[in-house]
Parts: sequence; C-alpha cells; structure tokens
Amino acid sequence: MSLTQGTPTTAEANAAAPAKLRPAPDPRRRRGSREVRSAQSSKTLFLMILPFLVLIFLFSYLPLAGWVTAFYDYRPALGMSGSEFVGFQWFEMLVSSPTQMQQIGQVLTNTLAMSFLGFATSLLPVFFAMLLNEIRAPWFRNSVQTLTTLPNFISWVLVYMIAFSLFSTSGLVNSVLHDSGLITTPIKFLDTDQHVWLAMLLWSLWKGLGWGAILYLAAIAAIDPALYESARIDGAGRFQIMRYITFPHLMPTYVVLLVLSIANMLNNGMEQYYVFQNAFNKEYIQVLDLYVYNIGITGNSLSMATAIGMLKSLISVLLLVAANAVAKRARGTSII
Repeated sequence: MSLTQGTPTTAEANAAAPAKLRPAPDPRRRRGSREVRSAQSSKTLFLMILPFLVLIFLFSYLPLAGWVTAFYDYRPALGMSGSEFVGFQWFEMLVSSPTQMQQIGQVLTNTLAMSFLGFATSLLPVFFAMLLNEIRAPWFRNSVQTLTTLPNFISWVLVYMIAFSLFSTSGLVNSVLHDSGLITTPIKFLDTDQHVWLAMLLWSLWKGLGWGAILYLAAIAAIDPALYESARIDGAGRFQIMRYITFPHLMPTYVVLLVLSIANMLNNGMEQYYVFQNAFNKEYIQVLDLYVYNIGITGNSLSMATAIGMLKSLISVLLLVAANAVAKRARGTSII
C-alpha cells in the first residue's frame, strides 16, 4: 500500500472523528449567507415594484408641476412664458364673489352628499361578501360573483346607454308601463332634478358592489379554518359564525378602506356625473371634479380650475391625516 493511499484525507478524518471533536460550523458564516439571501430578495422585490413607482411618479407627482398655472393668467396660445403672473388673484376670486361662493357651496353640498351616501352604504360589500361566502354550490357562487363583478368593467358611457334605453321617456320601462295602462304620460326618470343623489348612488352600487366585495372575499379566505370548525363543534349556527368570526376579521380591512375613502371625500370622479348631467339636473349632479372640468374646459379658465383642484388636493391630504389619527386612536392601527 502506498503512502498516498494509506493517508486519510481531511474530510475522511473529520467524518471518522467523534461528533464532539468535529469543528463546529461558524455562526457568522450562516448569518452572512442569510443576510446575502435577504439582500437579494429585497433587491428582487424592489425591481418588481420599480415600474409601478415610475408610473406613480409620472401620473401622480410630475403633473403637480402644473399647479404653477394657478398663479398665472394662463393663456394656452401664449404659453407659460407669455402669460401674466397674477399671484393669488384666482384664490381671492373664489371668496370675493357672492355668486361664485354660492355656486361653490352648492357644488360642495353635492360632493359631500354623494360621499356621505357612499360612507353609509360602505358596509354593503362586506355583507355581500359574507353572504356570497356562505353559498355552498361552487357553480352558483362563481356565477353570482361573475355577474356582479362584470359591471365594474363597463364604462360609464355604456352604463348611461343602458340607463337611457331603460328609463328614457321612450325607453323600455315607460313603454311597458304605458302598454299596461298604468301611466298615460311618460315618467321622466333621467330628465328631472328629483332624487338625483339617490339615483347616482344606485347606479354606483350596481356598478361597484361585486368589485368591492373582492377584497373582503380575499380577507375571508385568510381566516383560520380552525375557528370555523371550533364554532361548529360548539353548536354555532351560520349567522352566529358570520357575526362572531367572519365580521370581526373583516373589520381591519374595512377600516383601512374607510380611511382611504374619507381621504377621497372630495374626489368623487367626474365620469359618472358627466354622462348623466343635463339641463334639468345640473344643479344637483355637479360635484367638485365635474365643476373643475366645466370651468377649465367649458369655461376656458384653466387657472381658476387649477386653483380649485389645488385646494381640493390639500384638503384631501388633511382629511387623510385626520382620518388616520382617528383610526389609530380608535383601533390602535395606522396606515400612514
């Protein structure tokens, strides 16, 4: 036997040695490998969200540079360099004209009314998700969820086409009522200033109820199944399980969405109200976003519209901070 063959290698010696005599693994090496993997994972996650950060910057922060037009008598034909700097003239005009103040007061009333109606019905997606979760037949549950989610993907222009086909003076509803002998003159469902807020709320619920329930269905899926099993063993019924297990576990998600809704109290959007507005209901349907659009585009006063939009954004930030403070004091959780 040669000397090379008879001499054990270091690995063989370590394997043959007793366990207590083997060299212990270096904890610093393991800690270093974990830190490297964590750094690589963080880098990967950052690269995944980087495109969305770029989009947020381009569409949410970069347009804030346009706020400078609120301090100019901006003329698109002259550009910013050719427009006259007027300072706070547009902000002073908002409070100096009684007619302007009265109009803005009505617009704010419409905006806040629609927002508070939204808050009052904000629990409907929660209840809808809870009831949908209790449907035992998968095919029926999936069918209901699909049918109630599809309207969210329909534009407000198509929604108005549906409303016009059904509720115009020559629409389906009036035709059926007239042929049945229930009415002699068509009912003006759309061309009226009566119950405008309620009509907008119902159309909004029809369009967004199923979509709003998706987040709560995801939250229900994250609840520990052992809680349901323990409740059933203790003799709890389905409504008791919904009340004492499902509903409390959905409250954190609901509070976060409610705080965000409060921050967006002045941001009702304009698409829905723009397509439904007409000469009869304009006084009660014109919310703040639609008012800014009408002033800036129809009234050709981009500087005034920018000033109003600027104030609206600042107030929304203050509402977000206030709502977050109330939620933190009430539930001990914060989102910012």
